[in-house]
Amino acid sequence: MHNLKRAEAIINRSNPVDLDLLVLPEMAFTGYNFGSAEEIDFHLEPTAAGPSSVWARTMARRFKCYVCVGYPEYAAVSPSSPNPTVVRYNSAVMVSPQGNVIANYRKHHLYTTDETWAAPGGEGFLTSYEERLGRFAMGICMDLNPERFLAPFNKYEFANHVLTSGAELVVMPMAWLTTHPELLEDEAPVPDSETLAYWIQRLQPIVDVGGYNGKEIIFIAANRCGTENGAAYAGTSVVLGIRQGNVKVYGCLGRGVEDLLIADIAPSFTKPISRWR
Repeated sequence: MHNLKRAEAIINRSNPVDLDLLVLPEMAFTGYNFGSAEEIDFHLEPTAAGPSSVWARTMARRFKCYVCVGYPEYAAVSPSSPNPTVVRYNSAVMVSPQGNVIANYRKHHLYTTDETWAAPGGEGFLTSYEERLGRFAMGICMDLNPERFLAPFNKYEFANHVLTSGAELVVMPMAWLTTHPELLEDEAPVPDSETLAYWIQRLQPIVDVGGYNGKEIIFIAANRCGTENGAAYAGTSVVLGIRQGNVKVYGCLGRGVEDLLIADIAPSFTKPISRWR
C-alpha cells in the first residue's frame, strides 16, 4: 500500500496532462530482489487482478491513457488437473484508458533472481495492436538479453521479434542492475551511459533496419532505481526513437532519480514513462 501511494504521489507532483501511455518498472510495487519462492509468495498477485492491476485501472481511467505495470503473478492450474498447483510468473499487465486488461505478458527470458521462484512465460514475446498505440511489443528486462546468456549474442531474439512482428512501439518494464553502484549517490542525476549504450546495442537489428518505410520505432524502458536488499539498479529510464539508422533520445532520467519522465513524441502522441525505487 505504501508503494502504491508513493507512486501516485510522484505522478501527482508532475501533474501530467494529455497522456497516452504510462509505463512503470518491473515488479513496480513489490520489489524485485527475492531469493526464493517462500520469500515472494506473500507478494504474489492473481492474474491481472491484484493490487498492481487495480492501481493500473484506476490511473488509466483517471488520465484516460494506457497503463503498463510489472507485478509478480500467480496462476492457478485448473482444480480438475491431476496435480493442481500454483505457477508463478514475472509479469506485466497493460490496461486500456477504459480500465480493461488488453495484455498480460509473462517474462520469457528469466534472470538468475527470477529463476529462484518464477516459471518462464511459455507464449514467447508479445505483440498486440491498439488503435491509439498502433502495433506494440512487450518484454521485461532480461528479455532484451540472449536467453540465459547462453544464446549467441548476435541472435538478438527480442529485437528480431520486434522487426518480424511489425511493432512500432516497444514497452519494456525493467529492474536492470548497475555495474557501478558507487555512482548512485554522487552522480544520481547523470544517466548510466554504459547501461544505455548496452540497451541500444541489444536493439542493433532495429537500428540497422531503421524503422518501417521511414516510420520511427519507439522504445520505452522503465527501470527501477536505488538499492534493494543488496541489489543496485541502473535507473536511466529512457524513451528512444529509432528511424533510418539513427537513435534519438526523447527523454532520459538519471541513474538515481526517482521521478516521472514525460516524453513528447509528437504533438498528438505523448508517451510518459515513470520509475521509482
